[in-house]
Amino acid sequence: MKQKRDWLSGLRNHQKLTHQDVADLAKIDRSFYTQIENGDRNPSVETAQKIANALKFDWTIFFNHKRGIKPQNKTA
Repeated sequence: MKQKRDWLSGLRNHQKLTHQDVADLAKIDRSFYTQIENGDRNPSVETAQKIANALKFDWTIFFNHKRGIKPQNKTA
C-alpha cells in the first residue's frame, strides 16, 4: 500500500518550495522527487540524504517514519 509522505510535503510547503525547487537543490529529477513525496517510490540512502540536505532535516526520517517511529530531537 502506498503511503503519501505528508510530512515531506509539509516541510517543502513550509519553505515555499516547489517540487522542481527541491529536485534542483537535491540534483535529482523532478518526477522522481514527486514520486517519492507521493509514496510511489522509496529513496535510496544517497537520495534521501540529498533531499534531506535540500530541505534541512535528518535523512533517517525517511526510514524511521516508514516504520511509525517518530524522529527524536537531538540535544547537545
